[in-house]
Amino acid sequence: MSRRGDEEGNRRVSPRALTIAGSDSGAGAGIQADLKTFAALEVYGLSAITAITAQNTRSVYAAYELPVELIEAQIDAVLEDIGADAAKTGMLASPQIIEAVAGRVRKWNLRLVVDPVMRAKSGDALLQSDAVQALRSQLLPLAEVITPNLPEAEILVGGPIDTLEDMREAARRIHALGVQHVVVKGGHSSGEPIDVYFDGQQFVELRSQRIKTAHTHGTGCTFSAAITALLARGLPVEKAVAGAKRYITEAIRQAPGIGHGHGPVEHFWQWRQLATSTDAGSEGLIGAS
Repeated sequence: MSRRGDEEGNRRVSPRALTIAGSDSGAGAGIQADLKTFAALEVYGLSAITAITAQNTRSVYAAYELPVELIEAQIDAVLEDIGADAAKTGMLASPQIIEAVAGRVRKWNLRLVVDPVMRAKSGDALLQSDAVQALRSQLLPLAEVITPNLPEAEILVGGPIDTLEDMREAARRIHALGVQHVVVKGGHSSGEPIDVYFDGQQFVELRSQRIKTAHTHGTGCTFSAAITALLARGLPVEKAVAGAKRYITEAIRQAPGIGHGHGPVEHFWQWRQLATSTDAGSEGLIGAS
């Protein structure tokens, strides 16, 4: 029941996406950002919470990991009844949580997007140091797509990434861990923000103009959630990645300026445009035709 058909009986079924991630009380990242992204892209969102954090745009003040059994129960509960066309992971803080989630991915045969969340925008650690190897060995071989930023990619490959060729080599090495599609994000670089997409055969460079703003909280969560939503809608991976890139770029550009630190992006920017133009909407955004 993890995948949907076009119809269930006489009832048409909406695309469905599952996020397995931590809760952000400031609602800029984590499951809150994921669910807003799913809704913005017209996908029914499901969630399994792995941790509860007390955070805002300035810092993470506390974090509590949920028991593994409760995480597993959440995943089973939504999938046995509702199902999911695609899923993504975010904050998986410990080796035990990673192992449990990997087991559920195998059990339900999920199409999986992995956002290897390691630090919050404030710099606070969200992944235990001994969990990196569990991520590499247990979850990455199950992933259809992974979306590390430069610091995360450096940890995964164990070396610095300074140039575009370094990004390509990192993508090759991460792909060799078993991931089908790798997107190494270049937003942390000092120059033009270039993301490198690699499917094992060819590289695609995704370029965008750098937007000068402090409001980038939850950009990684939002980007990976957009890929997940577009996969759930039936887009091929490369088109889903390109559509997600367009979505997050405009979400950053139209960030609402909330909070006194790194504020969130505007997840519903296209619906603001829709209010003033009948030509705007999600179909033009994702290029579904």
